[in-house]
Amino acid sequence: MAVEVHWMGFDTLKMGLSQTHFNLIVTILLGVGAVQALEMSVGKIPFLEAVNGSTVMLPCTYSSCIGIENLYFNWQFNDNGTMQKVCEAMIPTDGAVPNVKMYKERFEFVGKNKNNNISILLWNITFEDGGQYTCFGRNRKEKGKNHSAIFRLIVVDELRVVDNTLTIIIASAVGGAIALLMGFMLLKNFTLFVLSKLEEKNKECLVTSSGIDNTENGLSGSKVDSKPKTPKQK
Repeated sequence: MAVEVHWMGFDTLKMGLSQTHFNLIVTILLGVGAVQALEMSVGKIPFLEAVNGSTVMLPCTYSSCIGIENLYFNWQFNDNGTMQKVCEAMIPTDGAVPNVKMYKERFEFVGKNKNNNISILLWNITFEDGGQYTCFGRNRKEKGKNHSAIFRLIVVDELRVVDNTLTIIIASAVGGAIALLMGFMLLKNFTLFVLSKLEEKNKECLVTSSGIDNTENGLSGSKVDSKPKTPKQK
């Protein structure tokens, strides 16, 4: 279902609504049109570094909220500015396995349209295979709109060995700082615990000492004879 915008109708609608409500309606209508679009994806990492002579997969999937009808797709290779078609096919409906026509050697269609997968495999890559590959799609339900995603293949003699020395040093420094902080916190808590115990012991000593002094002075826990003693008569 395509969203058609008639500006005269929008002007009439705008006259009867506040600016905020009008903007909200426009946003919703445009959003409905956007979610219908076909999307081609080559994954979160759109490039691959591979060794000369190895076999690699060039990933691509498609998705559409409104489904597909005669979805046309192809893979193209950018050969120094000249687009060379690698393969192409038509997918009539959701879940149908396409009959893919291949135009270049050493390429194989491996997606089989399972989970909307239209990936291809490239055998025994050479340095000439390195470059930009485009996964293209066009869904008839969208009235001929074109969509594409780009994947870059980098061919090298050998994979670079990543030097993790700096990472290890940073990780060790961070780990040592965390361990030192934890040790400091433990020492602090232990010191506070010891001081609290000593303070409690001092309080007990003060209370005990005060009780003894008061008893000796006849103030607490002792009886004082208020009657004066009369001398014995001879």
